[in-house]
Amino acid sequence: MLRVVIVDDEPLAIRAMRRLLAAHGDVAILGAADSLAGAVRLIAAEKPDAVFLDIDLGASDGFELISRLEPAPKVVFVTAHAEYAVDAFAADAVDYLLKPVRPERLAEALARLRRNRPPPEPDGAGEAGSGRDILELRTPNRTVLAAPAEIAALCAEGDFTRVVLADQPPLLIWRTLSHFETVLPAPPFVRLSRSLILNRDRLRSFDTPSRNRSRVTLEGVGETLVLGRAATSRLRDVVAGDAERL
Repeated sequence: MLRVVIVDDEPLAIRAMRRLLAAHGDVAILGAADSLAGAVRLIAAEKPDAVFLDIDLGASDGFELISRLEPAPKVVFVTAHAEYAVDAFAADAVDYLLKPVRPERLAEALARLRRNRPPPEPDGAGEAGSGRDILELRTPNRTVLAAPAEIAALCAEGDFTRVVLADQPPLLIWRTLSHFETVLPAPPFVRLSRSLILNRDRLRSFDTPSRNRSRVTLEGVGETLVLGRAATSRLRDVVAGDAERL
């Protein structure tokens, strides 16, 4: 989970950033501050992984806030002023977003934050490193907590991923398939193609009516999945490897 705070002197800007961040299931918003003093207190109390920080804070600015934090969390500047970008990156900012923030740019900034995170602790808390970990799958309407074992398959749909859960309706999550590939345990999860990750522990059968496609039956999933030629070939390799290890 990526723990963040928002610092901006405009209430409307804080609400807009909350709404954008809420679409990302692995982001926890710890709070927001609208002043330098409030931001110092909030960051000291919560110790976030990152701060989404406006440059203009009325009587002060975001650079002054950074100078008061030791150690400082990762910073993504969010501002209406393009001219401070050089100074921002000189202050070791992870990214620099111009208002109004576009969802795709926010997604890029979050990806940079994840790449800059320190490695997880040995117990694996907060990441999907073992079958006991819980994923927070967040949609605009609800949040589902699911263990990796409950996930049967994941299918890419543009910038979204359709998460196929056992004995539950699928969820459309605003996360890329590559993100899930980094947090799900492998095995049992295996990427069969650019658009599909399969939980092989839930594989019950597959048949190949033609050389170019196959049908896969997964435990807990009513409908079969239809795979193309490349995914079918990869699945055969996975099944053959499992058989050799038995």
